[in-house]
Amino acid sequence: MKTKTRILFITYVLVCSTLFSITGYGQAKQGESRVNKTTDYYVAAYIWPSCHHDERFGDMLWPERTGEWEVIKKGTPRFDGHYQPKQPLWGYELDNDPKVMEKWIDAATDHHVNLFIFDWYWFDNGPFLESTLNDGFLKASNNDKMQFYLMWANHDVKRNYWNVHQFQKDESVLWHGAVGRPEFNNVVHRVIDKYFKKDNYFKIDGAPVFYVFDLNNFVKGLGGLEKARIALEYFRDEVRRAGFPDLHFQVRAGGDMEPSILHASLSEGKDINEIVAFLGINSVTKYGWGQKEDYLELGKESMEKRERLDQTLNVPYFPNVSIAYDDTPRFPASGKKDVVHYHDTPQTFGAFLQKAKQYCDDHPDQPKLITLFSWNEWVEGSYLLPDMKNGFKYLETVKEVMTGNYDKYTK
Repeated sequence: MKTKTRILFITYVLVCSTLFSITGYGQAKQGESRVNKTTDYYVAAYIWPSCHHDERFGDMLWPERTGEWEVIKKGTPRFDGHYQPKQPLWGYELDNDPKVMEKWIDAATDHHVNLFIFDWYWFDNGPFLESTLNDGFLKASNNDKMQFYLMWANHDVKRNYWNVHQFQKDESVLWHGAVGRPEFNNVVHRVIDKYFKKDNYFKIDGAPVFYVFDLNNFVKGLGGLEKARIALEYFRDEVRRAGFPDLHFQVRAGGDMEPSILHASLSEGKDINEIVAFLGINSVTKYGWGQKEDYLELGKESMEKRERLDQTLNVPYFPNVSIAYDDTPRFPASGKKDVVHYHDTPQTFGAFLQKAKQYCDDHPDQPKLITLFSWNEWVEGSYLLPDMKNGFKYLETVKEVMTGNYDKYTK
């Protein structure tokens, strides 16, 4: 190459590089979602952030200072063949350790899980169990490989729910999930300033996604639908003031409430879509499927509920797939009927995940978001993380489905 030609070529490369840097072309701009480049699906796994010592309430709840591992390790079999206690392949690692989180992120992204939904708590005018996110995920050196968003788990908590060994039969309420307007304003500013502004916070059309677990508690705490609507308008205004186009407000469709969303006592006579429009709800999904002995029956019921919601809602419904369910470590009186133990295999999970993927393909006008219950719910027996029983089989199944290996059998 002649000298003049070489100089022109180098100049061209430098100019292009500068333009790419200025415009952000080829990388995620502020307010845009980033996904695994090998897929246009968002595969989101819930993270239950309980397995570390919480500075605010850890000494009271889990005095052994390892969080809910204290309860998980004490799980006992309730029937022949019952797999308890659960045994993580990687041991009882603390979930607020950035090195542990780096391993999780690598395992997740290697198997096409590209989004974490963190259960996020606010009790007694302050955060609870935030260290998994703050000290684990956000300090992990590879956290730019995947996105995250918050699910405000604003449910009530009985004293013996998270440690029956500590509180025995004391079922009095330790924390109420409903909050009034002053506390809500504190929540708004914390999540905007601390999380929404992160480059890898999940956004839909530039709007940060904020997910509320218990819409009933949300409305009740704020004083009814009208005051909840005003509070959400304030939230949206603050989000816009922070430089985003809007807030994406997501809620959970729960259990026997499908497809009502709200209890009758709080709905004020409005139907589901009137409530959605009144509050400005942007989307709906689920947290898990619940409890039933047969996984296939549970999955069939979940598909029927999804169909009803899909036919009813005027906003996107994002499909959810649950693994098994077994929360017996929390409940000494629970037995075989309370555990999902028939047909709960990686293969049956994969079949339902394929249905969720197909649902996304059948709804091309909405983001291809699938929520998975869950990444690490060891105490509830629902987790993608490898264990001593199944190894990496659940994660490998996710990869097989999302890379199309199941498609050839279903098309």
